[in-house]
Amino acid sequence: MKVRIGLVAVGVLMALWGGRELLQSVDVRGLVRLPLWLGGAVVVDDFVIAPLTVVVGWLVMRWSRRPGAHRTVGVVRTTLLYVGVTSLIALPLIFRQGTGVNPTVLPRDYLRDWLLLEATIVAIGAAAYLTFSRVRASSGDIGGR
Repeated sequence: MKVRIGLVAVGVLMALWGGRELLQSVDVRGLVRLPLWLGGAVVVDDFVIAPLTVVVGWLVMRWSRRPGAHRTVGVVRTTLLYVGVTSLIALPLIFRQGTGVNPTVLPRDYLRDWLLLEATIVAIGAAAYLTFSRVRASSGDIGGR
């Protein structure tokens, strides 16, 4: 019980310290925009990312029910996961490129680099898919499927 109380106290102190730092480092205009940005992130997550994830997951599972797909569904899921994660990391950089007080902060062509990264991930995923789809049925497979 004492450990829990101590952890709660440390958590409250850290939250108060973080709030103080936020109020000292961000101007009033930024404090007004912060809830709007956080609310926008919640809306995008709830109405774009979550439904898209559910639909893609449903399509992959429906596709995986066909004969022989059980060997390749992991490759497809992993490829989609890496494409999604790298896209979530790269999109803010692409949208903010060249804007702000110092446009030299983001001098690279992030769109080109992101597209090359995604093409590389998809190519590796396709190569793995082709490799696993050609693997002969192992002795543990029922009916040779």
